[in-house]
Amino acid sequence: MGWVEKFTERILDLGGDVKFEGMKSRELIKNPIEYVKADLAIQQPGVELLLKCMETVKDDPTTYDIMKDYLKDEEEDLYWSQGALDMMECIGIQNWLFTQV
Repeated sequence: MGWVEKFTERILDLGGDVKFEGMKSRELIKNPIEYVKADLAIQQPGVELLLKCMETVKDDPTTYDIMKDYLKDEEEDLYWSQGALDMMECIGIQNWLFTQV
């Protein structure tokens, strides 16, 4: 929620309107491996989209800095998920699960 607050504040600083609209709910993923896979499927296109957005805010240093920090955070999440799946393949799912506790 921290990023939502930062982006909301920036939109308001720029004189924009913020509207929070309901989203369709998604099924809760209880299996940790399936969760990592589903999260990765969202992260990959998300990071690509953020990289494209960086070009559009390059003339607004404050927004650019917020986006840059957000992109860095999302890339770290992406790399963690990729590494987790690679580790599962190398050491097996049960051993990977053990490393997470």
